[in-house]
Amino acid sequence: MDCLFCKINNNEIPSYTIYEDEFVRCFLDINPISDGHTLIIPKKHFTDINDIDLKYLCKIQEVSKRIVKLLNDKLKPDGIKLVQNNGVLQEVKHYHLHVIPHYNKNKKNKVEDIYKIIVKN
Repeated sequence: MDCLFCKINNNEIPSYTIYEDEFVRCFLDINPISDGHTLIIPKKHFTDINDIDLKYLCKIQEVSKRIVKLLNDKLKPDGIKLVQNNGVLQEVKHYHLHVIPHYNKNKKNKVEDIYKIIVKN
Protein backbone atom coordinates (compact mmCIF):
# COMPACT_ATOMS: atom_id res chain seq x y z
CA MET A 1 0.00 0.00 0.00
CA ASP A 2 1.33 3.42 -0.93
CA CYS A 3 -0.20 5.35 1.97
CA LEU A 4 1.79 8.26 3.39
CA PHE A 5 0.37 7.81 6.89
CA CYS A 6 0.96 4.04 6.89
CA LYS A 7 4.58 4.81 6.00
CA ILE A 8 4.78 7.21 8.94
CA ASN A 9 3.28 4.54 11.22
CA ASN A 10 5.88 2.05 9.93
CA ASN A 11 8.70 4.56 10.54
CA GLU A 12 9.53 4.62 6.84
CA ILE A 13 9.01 8.39 6.86
CA PRO A 14 10.07 10.54 9.85
CA SER A 15 7.53 12.60 11.77
CA TYR A 16 7.39 15.01 14.67
CA THR A 17 5.49 12.55 16.86
CA ILE A 18 4.18 14.06 20.08
CA TYR A 19 2.14 11.06 21.30
CA GLU A 20 1.87 7.40 20.39
CA ASP A 21 0.25 4.27 21.78
CA GLU A 22 -0.81 0.91 20.38
CA PHE A 23 -3.80 2.42 18.52
CA VAL A 24 -2.79 5.92 17.38
CA ARG A 25 0.05 8.21 16.46
CA CYS A 26 -0.10 11.99 16.86
CA PHE A 27 2.34 14.17 15.00
CA LEU A 28 2.76 17.75 13.88
CA ASP A 29 1.55 18.56 10.38
CA ILE A 30 4.54 19.50 8.20
CA ASN A 31 2.40 22.08 6.36
CA PRO A 32 0.54 23.51 9.34
CA ILE A 33 -2.35 25.90 9.24
CA SER A 34 -1.09 27.25 12.57
CA ASP A 35 1.53 26.55 15.22
CA GLY A 36 0.87 23.17 16.80
CA HIS A 37 -1.39 21.82 14.01
CA THR A 38 -1.46 18.12 14.89
CA LEU A 39 -2.74 15.04 13.07
CA ILE A 40 -4.12 12.05 14.97
CA ILE A 41 -4.09 8.87 12.90
CA PRO A 42 -5.00 5.26 13.65
CA LYS A 43 -2.16 2.76 13.39
CA LYS A 44 -4.40 0.53 11.34
CA HIS A 45 -5.35 1.76 7.86
CA PHE A 46 -8.90 3.03 7.48
CA THR A 47 -9.82 5.25 4.55
CA ASP A 48 -12.42 7.50 6.17
CA ILE A 49 -15.33 7.76 8.62
CA ASN A 50 -17.26 5.15 6.65
CA ASP A 51 -14.90 2.28 7.34
CA ILE A 52 -13.11 3.12 10.59
CA ASP A 53 -13.65 0.65 13.41
CA LEU A 54 -15.55 2.14 16.36
CA LYS A 55 -12.79 1.06 18.77
CA TYR A 56 -10.26 3.18 16.86
CA LEU A 57 -12.65 6.08 16.45
CA CYS A 58 -13.28 6.18 20.20
CA LYS A 59 -9.55 5.98 20.93
CA ILE A 60 -8.86 8.88 18.54
CA GLN A 61 -11.48 11.00 20.31
CA GLU A 62 -10.05 10.05 23.71
CA VAL A 63 -6.53 10.98 22.61
CA SER A 64 -7.77 14.24 21.06
CA LYS A 65 -8.61 15.46 24.58
CA ARG A 66 -5.04 14.70 25.66
CA ILE A 67 -3.60 16.54 22.64
CA VAL A 68 -5.86 19.56 23.17
CA LYS A 69 -4.69 19.77 26.79
CA LEU A 70 -1.04 19.43 25.74
CA LEU A 71 -1.35 22.18 23.12
CA ASN A 72 -3.24 24.44 25.52
CA ASP A 73 -0.58 23.94 28.21
CA LYS A 74 2.44 24.35 25.93
CA LEU A 75 1.35 26.81 23.23
CA LYS A 76 -1.47 28.79 24.89
CA PRO A 77 -3.72 29.16 21.81
CA ASP A 78 -6.88 31.25 21.99
CA GLY A 79 -8.95 28.31 20.71
CA ILE A 80 -8.66 24.90 19.08
CA LYS A 81 -10.75 23.28 16.38
CA LEU A 82 -11.02 19.61 15.44
CA VAL A 83 -11.53 18.79 11.75
CA GLN A 84 -12.04 15.46 10.01
CA ASN A 85 -12.46 15.35 6.22
CA ASN A 86 -13.86 12.65 3.94
CA GLY A 87 -13.99 11.96 0.21
CA VAL A 88 -12.59 14.64 -2.07
CA LEU A 89 -11.79 16.80 0.97
CA GLN A 90 -9.12 14.31 2.11
CA GLU A 91 -5.60 14.91 0.83
CA VAL A 92 -4.41 11.61 2.34
CA LYS A 93 -6.87 8.73 2.10
CA HIS A 94 -6.15 7.45 5.62
CA TYR A 95 -8.57 8.48 8.37
CA HIS A 96 -7.13 11.35 10.39
CA LEU A 97 -8.27 14.05 12.75
CA HIS A 98 -6.77 17.55 12.55
CA VAL A 99 -6.27 19.37 15.86
CA ILE A 100 -5.76 22.99 14.84
CA PRO A 101 -4.92 25.72 17.36
CA HIS A 102 -6.12 29.25 16.67
CA TYR A 103 -4.31 32.39 17.80
CA ASN A 104 -5.75 35.89 17.85
CA LYS A 105 -2.28 37.13 16.92
CA ASN A 106 -0.96 35.38 13.83
CA LYS A 107 1.92 33.10 14.85
CA LYS A 108 3.94 31.08 12.38
CA ASN A 109 7.01 29.28 13.67
CA LYS A 110 9.01 26.43 12.22
CA VAL A 111 7.55 22.99 12.92
CA GLU A 112 10.89 21.95 14.49
CA ASP A 113 10.68 24.84 16.98
CA ILE A 114 7.08 24.02 17.93
CA TYR A 115 8.05 20.35 18.38
CA LYS A 116 10.81 21.36 20.83
CA ILE A 117 8.34 23.45 22.85
CA ILE A 118 5.77 20.65 23.01
CA VAL A 119 8.09 17.77 23.93
CA LYS A 120 10.22 19.55 26.52
CA ASN A 121 9.18 18.96 30.12
